[in-house]
Amino acid sequence: MNDRSHLLTEQRLAESMRLDAMSIEDAVALMNQQDRKAVAAVGLIGPQISQAVELVVAAMKVGGRLIYVGAGTSGRLGVLDASECPPTFRIDPSRVVGVIAGGPEAVFRSQEGAEDSAEGGAQAMNDNGVDEKDVVVGIASGGTTPFVHGALHRAKQVGAKTVFLSCVQAVPNEPVVNVVLRPLTGPEVLTGSTRLKAGTATKLILNTISTIAMVQLGKVYENLMVDLQASNSKLWERAARNVSTITGLDREAAVKVLQAAGGHVKLAVVMQKRGVSADAARELLEKAGGKLREAVNEC
Repeated sequence: MNDRSHLLTEQRLAESMRLDAMSIEDAVALMNQQDRKAVAAVGLIGPQISQAVELVVAAMKVGGRLIYVGAGTSGRLGVLDASECPPTFRIDPSRVVGVIAGGPEAVFRSQEGAEDSAEGGAQAMNDNGVDEKDVVVGIASGGTTPFVHGALHRAKQVGAKTVFLSCVQAVPNEPVVNVVLRPLTGPEVLTGSTRLKAGTATKLILNTISTIAMVQLGKVYENLMVDLQASNSKLWERAARNVSTITGLDREAAVKVLQAAGGHVKLAVVMQKRGVSADAARELLEKAGGKLREAVNEC
């Protein structure tokens, strides 16, 4: 059993030494004050996050994937971000993948022992067919998770680009990767509970990586979702509203164009703005690399 007591996330936070004796109001205020440190820590590593985004964009352009790997909370956050990408950006679920130690059951029920196997992490990369086109983001808030280390080692062996996200200082035998993301969030209000500040920082970083990568890939126009998948009434309403906002059509007309485009916002906008059929609009989008601004000839 490795001694992890020296890690930042395992230290005791001076401000919360009397957490059990605090009033609810004071404890809530303390949590909020500490959460702000997570935002600040992420802000300090902007250049490294940008590098990670660049890797993902380059991979996606050649048919590669973004693969998150983690255990416990870290793994669940990766699965969460991956699961949100298809409805938000109309991307095939196989292109952004969340891998969690212990398998899908671990998303809902703790499988803590699974994180101790580096071999399990390597095997997970084999099982997912990771290759040189992919980017693997290993998430380990405490820095030492064997499952994540094993996955990153294996990913590197097969030529994938690799990113290591850790909320502690460098630890011995860390995997050698292309980009290290190290938001130093410090001790937790509840000692060692990295689902708190470390988890918040992780979620912020994953939000940024996937969102900005998709923007770069043409999934967004201005600040609107134009590649969302209208799979329920809320998303259909948003899709119609976006078509109306961009084209100036009233709601009823926007819905009709959207229906003719099969619920695809970008296609509907090009059809309306360029006065072309769905097939012609699709060709214009393909020539523009999927970027709506270019397909409608805007600068």
